[in-house]
Amino acid sequence: MYLKSLDIHGFKSFADKTRFEFAEGVTGIVGPNGCGKSNVVDAVRWVLGETSAKALRGGEMADVIFNGSEKRKKLGMAEVTLTLADCEEALKTDYNEVSITRRVYADGKSEFLINNTRCRLRDIGDLFMDTGIGRSSYSI
Repeated sequence: MYLKSLDIHGFKSFADKTRFEFAEGVTGIVGPNGCGKSNVVDAVRWVLGETSAKALRGGEMADVIFNGSEKRKKLGMAEVTLTLADCEEALKTDYNEVSITRRVYADGKSEFLINNTRCRLRDIGDLFMDTGIGRSSYSI
């Protein structure tokens, strides 16, 4: 199983929809100071179920929503989708790819989806049970 892609929209510094595609094997995220590397890691932790705003370097969960800039207005929602590939065996599923999506709105409401089907945060945790993957796992 490997991380195939990460789609981020409205999450922290990522106002525009941004897609990261990862090849199978070891991947590193590198770049100059302030380019968003930590926000990419925060997005992975968040979509996997992180519930502590403090752990995501914020005061409350709505702080993950892009807050605007001099040239851009703030957004009303943040969304992150993580897609895993070759995961039939590790996740004990019939699907070769599994996508996890999390959304949070400015009013504080959240949505969670597995393969575009609404679910609970607990269902995401259950999916990754005993895999070494999760919001506080060393794999992140």
